Amino acid sequence: METITVGQLRFLLIICSAHVVHGSFNGNETDRLSLVEFKKAITRDPQQVMLSWNDSTHFCNWEGVLCRVKNPHRVTSLNLSGRGLVGNISPSIGNLTFLRYLLLPNNVFMGQIPPPLGHLRRIRYINVSNNTLQGEIPDFANCSSLKEIWLNGNRLVGQMPTYANLPPLLEKLDISNNNLTGTIPPSISNITALIGLSITSNNIDGEIPSEIGKLPMLQIFSSSANKLSGRFQPAILNLSSLVELILASNYLNGELPSNLGSSLPNLQTFCVYNNLFKGHFPISLINASKLFVLDMSKNNFTGVVPSSIGKLKELSWLSLDYNQFHAHDKQDWDFMYSLFNCTKLQKLSLAANQLEGKIPISFGNLSVWLQGLFLGSNKISGLLPTGIENFRSLTTLDLQENQFTGPIPEGLGTLNKLQRLYLSNNIFTGSIPSSLSNLSRLGQLMLDSNKLDGEIPPSLGNLKVLERLEISTNNLHGSIPKEIFNIPTTIQIGLSSNSLSGPLPLEIGNAMQLQYLNLSTNNLSSTIPDALGNCESLEDIELDQNFFVGSIPASLGNIRSLEVLNMSHNQLSGSIPKSFGGLKFLEQLDLSFNHLEGEVPENGIFRNATAIHIDGNKWFCGGPEVLHLPACSITHTSSTTKKKGSVMLKVMIPLASTVSLVAVIAVLSLLYKKRQKRKFMTVPSFGRSFPKVSYNVLARATDGFSASNLIGSGKYSSVYKAECFQDGNVVAIKVFSLHTRGAQKSFIAECNALRNLRHRNLVPILTACSSIDSEGNDFKALIYEFMPRGDLHKVLYSNGGDEKSSNLNHITLGERLSIVVDVADALEYLHHNSQGSMVHCDLKPSNILLDENMTAHVGDFGLARFKVDPTALSVGDLNSTSSIAIKGTIGYVAPEYAGAGEVSTAADVYSFGVVLLELFIRKRPTDDMFKDGLSIVSFTEMNFPDRVLEIVDSQLLQELILGQETQTVVNEKVVQCLTSVLYIGLCCTKTSPSERISMQEVAAKLHGVKDAYLRGN
Repeated sequence: METITVGQLRFLLIICSAHVVHGSFNGNETDRLSLVEFKKAITRDPQQVMLSWNDSTHFCNWEGVLCRVKNPHRVTSLNLSGRGLVGNISPSIGNLTFLRYLLLPNNVFMGQIPPPLGHLRRIRYINVSNNTLQGEIPDFANCSSLKEIWLNGNRLVGQMPTYANLPPLLEKLDISNNNLTGTIPPSISNITALIGLSITSNNIDGEIPSEIGKLPMLQIFSSSANKLSGRFQPAILNLSSLVELILASNYLNGELPSNLGSSLPNLQTFCVYNNLFKGHFPISLINASKLFVLDMSKNNFTGVVPSSIGKLKELSWLSLDYNQFHAHDKQDWDFMYSLFNCTKLQKLSLAANQLEGKIPISFGNLSVWLQGLFLGSNKISGLLPTGIENFRSLTTLDLQENQFTGPIPEGLGTLNKLQRLYLSNNIFTGSIPSSLSNLSRLGQLMLDSNKLDGEIPPSLGNLKVLERLEISTNNLHGSIPKEIFNIPTTIQIGLSSNSLSGPLPLEIGNAMQLQYLNLSTNNLSSTIPDALGNCESLEDIELDQNFFVGSIPASLGNIRSLEVLNMSHNQLSGSIPKSFGGLKFLEQLDLSFNHLEGEVPENGIFRNATAIHIDGNKWFCGGPEVLHLPACSITHTSSTTKKKGSVMLKVMIPLASTVSLVAVIAVLSLLYKKRQKRKFMTVPSFGRSFPKVSYNVLARATDGFSASNLIGSGKYSSVYKAECFQDGNVVAIKVFSLHTRGAQKSFIAECNALRNLRHRNLVPILTACSSIDSEGNDFKALIYEFMPRGDLHKVLYSNGGDEKSSNLNHITLGERLSIVVDVADALEYLHHNSQGSMVHCDLKPSNILLDENMTAHVGDFGLARFKVDPTALSVGDLNSTSSIAIKGTIGYVAPEYAGAGEVSTAADVYSFGVVLLELFIRKRPTDDMFKDGLSIVSFTEMNFPDRVLEIVDSQLLQELILGQETQTVVNEKVVQCLTSVLYIGLCCTKTSPSERISMQEVAAKLHGVKDAYLRGN
């Protein structure tokens, strides 16, 4: 008999690998060779899983491989979950004909899902979720034993698979967080064994087909964050087995069916957040006695909250905010009594409705497990109910913008877990309870716009983690306690519009993190301490309408981040410090109505006549020509004397008239200001000028919105470059495509987001236009300052076709550090510094714009969300249920949004981390190399820290070899800098939101890295 060598045998097996090979020896070898091919397609193995995959070990003992016990030993399971593997999924996997379980989630597999998987007749379970797989979903119709398919968290395209492409006995299908389009196929109803269907976070549109009601076993239907429209599909009521129904963030409308709860008695999660539903609360929901999460917020529901809601004894999460529910009398408030039976309730949000009158006296009998209570933006009146001190688990209490009266209860000081206390815009009287100083975890204390009196308790200085203290617009008197400036974490102090007196404490210089200081409209006196210049993080200083004397401290010129400085209506004397001209971020300067005199600086903000106000002082000279001030030195000859007199007449006559007019306006403004409630970060008293522009003006400026002026376009809008204002400045006009579904929402969201935001690293908005175009259609546009360097994406990936592009394409290490610091500062402001934490929801390089100095500005707030509920309570704490899923951009979206995760600042942190890594590696997160499970995050992790120089942008390596004599020092500095920066990026991109650091910590760390690099440390 002729002998066949081992090599020949292997060759024959490879040739026949597409066919089922019978027999013990041949079957074994087919499986082994298939696994070898699978290994060859792995390009990176950070955990060295493949070390055991060698010839000295039987393949059934290779890590992650299981074989059946009896002969022949065929592979039945391949489990390599979460191993950080990078590469493609080899088509050879289709030769493992006995395979039952394929588990490859949480890796970095790229490329397409191999079609041969569709020929595995014994396969029962396929999980390739949370990779970077692309292409369309293959045909699984021949996988007759397949029960579960998990493809979520990839980049799959094409349409949702139909019955013809799916196995007939399928029980679970999760294709969420991809980029699928089209509609829900009616044929899905033929898969009668289906238990779970999740299509969340795709681009699926159209109506929910009635055939969905023919799935008798369906328990989970999650379709949030798509483009579904139409009314609530009544056929869903046929799904009596349904446990989770999540339809949030779509365009569904109409009324909910009256028999909703009685038809779905097993429902535990019902989420229709952020739709267009209207009508009354469906009473029958009370029959769904197992309800755990009920979220109907951000719709147009009306009527009253039913008094029987307390029958939902399992309820943990009740969110009805931003609707039009009302409560006018005691009977309407009966639902609150009923909620006493919900002993497991952790979150209760009824904010932004039409509730009025008094809260029931027995309010304090609500669940002792309550963590978040949100009743803000209603018309609730009367005293704050007793018993609120019973909520010992409370972390957030939001009662702002109501009509509460009487004193603030001392009992609030016993809520030792409280982190955020919002009582602004009410009618509270009496003094500030000293017991509040016992709240050691309190980070935000908002008491502004009430009628509080007495003095500010010095004991508030004991709140060592306090970030925001706002008690403006009250009747407080006495001096400002020095203790509040010794809190190391404070970034905002607002004490304006009170009757505070005395000097500004010298301890102000200890507030090193302070960014916003508003002491305007008080009776403060004495000199402004030089120590104020030590607060180098300050961006906004409001000291107007006081009695400060002496000169302006020159030390204020050291505050490089300063954007707004208002010292008007005081008794200051001397000259304007020349150092003010060097404050490159200063946007608004008001020194009017003091006793200042002398030479005006010529540089910086003083070149912008509309940005400074110096009227109502003794005498100024010099300065830039745009100010039209007289020269400071004039030769005393007869001719020059005449010239001086002529100049004086020409200047003084109009100046006197202007001063008189401004004085009258100032008095009227002051009277109005005393009565007007002031909110955090509103436009200063001297204000921005928001010019009115019409459609015709914008059309002319853009040459009829011609393509030659188009500089960018997106899903909801197009951006044009134009010169349309009187000063001739170049602007960017963002025109919304109102015919596109969602564009109107995007315009409103961006307006709401920008109206109270002001930060040097946000794109400055000039004005808005809401008008009618030449054809009578609605027209909406936003006008921004033009950013000449364009967006970060273009700067990173410019091909350098001309000299200008080539220059843009070169970004130094210092510039990159400045960009990430700028963006971090902007996000820190949004998350921790604005009125109600704001989540951007779509941070990416194309939404980061660069001015002529390469200063970064974050823009595009069309998806931004005010985070009304900033408590630690998360969707993950509620058995992975969701109240919203947000659309972002593939590659930058946080992984928790794959399961309809709730809006969170942690998701912005993740997006920032991806942007940071992209900036220093210069690779898009959607780059072709990031496939088969490899992502920019895992790519960085597997090379960190030893091979950092192998993955960063090659341009940065050039900085390592500059200056041969100091090469060693430069190497160490740059390597240390790059390692530190990438480490911060990895801290931002942890899979679990709870493991990510906050933007406050990110900004602080990046500032430290940048400062160390610039110092050469």
